[in-house]
Amino acid sequence: MEFGIVLQTDPPASEVVGRMVAAERAGFGYGWTFDSCVLWQEPFVIHSQILARTNALKVGTMVTNPITRDPTVTASAFATLNEMFGNRTVCGIGRGDSAVRVTGGKPTTLAELSRAMHVIKELAEGREVELHGTPVRLPWVVDGRLPVWMGAYGPKALKLVGEQADGFILQLADPYLTEWMVKHVRGAAVDAGRDPDAVTVCVAAPAYVCADTPGELAHARDQCRWFGGMVGNHVADLVTRYGEATDMVPGELTDYIKGRAGYDYSHHGRAGNPSTDFVPDEIVHRFCLIGPPEAHIAKLRALRGLGVDQFAVYDMHDAKDETIDAYGEHIIPALRRE
Repeated sequence: MEFGIVLQTDPPASEVVGRMVAAERAGFGYGWTFDSCVLWQEPFVIHSQILARTNALKVGTMVTNPITRDPTVTASAFATLNEMFGNRTVCGIGRGDSAVRVTGGKPTTLAELSRAMHVIKELAEGREVELHGTPVRLPWVVDGRLPVWMGAYGPKALKLVGEQADGFILQLADPYLTEWMVKHVRGAAVDAGRDPDAVTVCVAAPAYVCADTPGELAHARDQCRWFGGMVGNHVADLVTRYGEATDMVPGELTDYIKGRAGYDYSHHGRAGNPSTDFVPDEIVHRFCLIGPPEAHIAKLRALRGLGVDQFAVYDMHDAKDETIDAYGEHIIPALRRE
């Protein structure tokens, strides 16, 4: 199992770069950032500094979208980083959430997302595409390689992942839901004539290492509760599309948002987000990794057994550096020894 670290590009950027350097030293192989140009600083500028300061860390967006960035611009940005530092980037992409909604927009369609993934990958790897009836190619790309990983929850999006994407980003760490979604992705890959094992599966969720005591567990839950609210934005879209009572989406994913009253993106992805009071303790434990190292290791073993190739730690709470250290000292070595 590979490990990634996910950070928001809050200023100062030097701290983001420093934590990525520390993560590589601790054994993390991937460094991910959010991509919401209003809420946080520009990620691609910071990615260049991360790549310059690390040796082999792969860097990517978790996730970008085809609305706030034209696919040709995204392809060129990734291809430029690859030309400068070797093929060390991954394009994580989705329909758009915070980056789009904070400026009054709406997520794109799956059809447009599919076209964008095709354009980004083809251009970044040096091949020609047709745009608006015009053949387009990045003539300076030589031996480029850009895996495109797609974030998804619902059945139609999962189907698109299996049909087209190089990887699947699942933003929750619940074993039941992971099994359900990975099965849909693998099945869609088979139906499309692809090798299902060629689709990389990345589970991303907050991790908080603490003692197994009521007080420390309660603090950890409060530090990670924001994640249930963030996931709830996507779940609310699914309920709008498919309804509450449906075989298309499991109730284990949708039931908890019934008390959701709305969402304030000014607190997006931050501990203490007041828009996430509706998230129950059970969901925090299901979606996140909380507790002593052995609890993390046990859950990661279960996820690995379900076909998860990478666990990406959302490091957004009051123990960022401590989490990197704990994973580097206890958790990553334990999983790699196996």
